[in-house]
Amino acid sequence: MNKDNNTQSFDFDFVIVGSGFGGSVSACRLTEKGYRVAVIEQGKRWKKEDFPETNMNPRKYLWRPNLGLQGFFNIRFFRHMLVVCGNAVGGGSITYGNTLLVPPESVWSEGSWAGTQEWTKVMPGHFAAAQKMLGVVDNKLMGDADRVLKKMAENAGVGHTFKPTRVATFFDPKDGPGGETYPDPYFNGEGPERSSCTGCGGCMVGCKVGAKNTLDLNYLYFAEKRGAKVLEQTRVTAVKPLNGKADGSDGYEISVESSTNPFKRNRRSVRARAVIFSASSLGTMELLFKQKQDGNLPNISNALGKQVRTNSESLIGARFRGGKYDMSKGVAIGSSIHIDQYTHIEAVRFREGADFTGLLVTLMGRHRGNMPRVFSWLGAMVRHPVEFVKAHIPFGFAKQTIIMLCMQTLDGHLDMKLERPWYFPFRRMLRTTGKPIPAFIPQVNKFLEEQVPKLGGVNATTTTEMLFNIPTTAHCMGGAAIADSPARGVVDYRCRVFGYQNMYICDGSILGANLGVNPSLTITALTEHAMSHIPVAADAPWNQQGISTRQMMQINQERVKEIVPA
Repeated sequence: MNKDNNTQSFDFDFVIVGSGFGGSVSACRLTEKGYRVAVIEQGKRWKKEDFPETNMNPRKYLWRPNLGLQGFFNIRFFRHMLVVCGNAVGGGSITYGNTLLVPPESVWSEGSWAGTQEWTKVMPGHFAAAQKMLGVVDNKLMGDADRVLKKMAENAGVGHTFKPTRVATFFDPKDGPGGETYPDPYFNGEGPERSSCTGCGGCMVGCKVGAKNTLDLNYLYFAEKRGAKVLEQTRVTAVKPLNGKADGSDGYEISVESSTNPFKRNRRSVRARAVIFSASSLGTMELLFKQKQDGNLPNISNALGKQVRTNSESLIGARFRGGKYDMSKGVAIGSSIHIDQYTHIEAVRFREGADFTGLLVTLMGRHRGNMPRVFSWLGAMVRHPVEFVKAHIPFGFAKQTIIMLCMQTLDGHLDMKLERPWYFPFRRMLRTTGKPIPAFIPQVNKFLEEQVPKLGGVNATTTTEMLFNIPTTAHCMGGAAIADSPARGVVDYRCRVFGYQNMYICDGSILGANLGVNPSLTITALTEHAMSHIPVAADAPWNQQGISTRQMMQINQERVKEIVPA
C-alpha cells in the first residue's frame, strides 16, 4: 500500500472550508461517523458577550480585515447586485435573521436540479432532522412590526396568509419575560445551557442573550465535542491534488494563511483525503475559480459561476415616525405574508439603536413605466423635499422602521466570473455578467404604496435599488448548482464535484432554483442529504487497514498532528 494512503500520513480525513450551514452540518455528521475533521473559517469566534450593542460599531460589526474591521457582517458590491453575508465561526448563522422555512415543493421541479432526484420524497426527512437540530419553532413574540404587517395584509385582502415565522429561537418555557438561563433544552442535557429570548430584536447584530440557535450551539458544538478542529481566522489559498493524481483520488493539499493579520500570514498547509467547500456562494465560487485558473483544479465544470441567483429579492422599508410604534421589539423576522402565489414578504427588524441600515436607505419614488428608477427618485425628492431629507437621517431608524424582505419563486439569474478589472489590474475579483436581475417588483411596490400611507408611514428602499436598479440580497445562491451533468452544473445530486473524487460542495452555491424563502434550512437539509450517503469511517474506501469506527474516533480525538499555531 502506498504510504501516502496510510491513515497516519494525513492530517485529517476531511477538510471543510467554511463553518456555515453547510460546513457545520458536514463537520457534525462526519465526526459522528468517526472521521478526522478540520473546519477552516476566515472569520472570528464570537461569544455572546463579545457582540456589539448595535451595528453602529463598525470595528465589531463590519468585516474588512485589511482596514482593521474584524466584525462578522460583510457587504460586497457588484455591478448587478449588492450582497450581504456573514463571516464568523458559525458562518451566516451569527448574523442571519433566524428564520428557517421549508420552500414550496414546486421549486424542486424547476431549475438545474429538476429530475436529478425524487426530491419531494427524499428531502422531508432531512428537513425534519435539520429542524430538530436547529430547534425550529413558531415565533411566539409578536411585536409592532408584525401587527402592522398583519393590518396591511388584512387591508389588502390577503390577511389569511399572515403567519408567524418559523424561527431557531429558545423562548421561555414559563412564558416569562426572557433572559432566564436553563440547562440544555434540546439534546438531553448534552448541549450548552441556553437563555430565553427577551425580544430585543438583536438577532442580526449578534444575540447577546444566548437565545438564538446559532450553529456553534448545535451542529458545530457537537462536531468539536467529538474532536473536530476549527481553524478560525484562517483563509484557504490553494487546493491541490496529491501525488499528481488529477482527480484527487490520493487526497489533497490545502494551503492556508491568516485572514486577519496582514503582517504575519503564517502560511502553511494540511493534507486531507477529502475536501468540502462550504464558504458561501461567493466564497466557494471565488476559491474554485482561482483553483481552476491556476491549474490546481482544471477539471471544475465550466458551469461554475452560471445561474447565480438573488432569490429575486427586493428590500423596501416602511418608516413610521411620531413614536406610535416601536418596531425594534421581537425576533429579527417575526411574521410573513404572501401577496400572490409567487411573492413572499417578511417583516424584518433591528434592535433599538442599530441604525446602520438607515445609512443605506432613501425615499422610495413611485416608479411607473420603463424609465430608469432614478427619475422616480428625483421626482420624489422634488415632491417631498422634507421627507427626502428625513429619509437620510439614520438615527431612530431601527425603532421606527419595518424592513420588508420580499422574495419570489419566479426565476431570475445572472452569471459571475473571476477576472482582473481594468480599474484594479493587480487582483482577480468576482464580477457579475449578463442581464441584471430586476430589483423592481411591481406587485410589491403597489402593495406598499397603497398600504403604508394608510397607517401613517412613509415608504423607503435601498439607495442601490433606487439609483442603480440593482437588488440587495442576503441570499446569494447558485453558481455551482446541482445538475445531472457537468454541462449544466458543478455537483451531482449528492453534492459531489464532477470530475473529482472525495470533493463536495455544501452551501448556497449548489441551489438550483429560487426558493422564495430564506435558504438556510434548505442548505442544512441538502447537506444532511449529502452526508447521509457517506459511509462510516470504518467502511470508507481508503480504510484498507480495517480500522474500526471506535479506533477512528479515538484517532480523531487524539489528533495525529497539531497544526493550529500557538
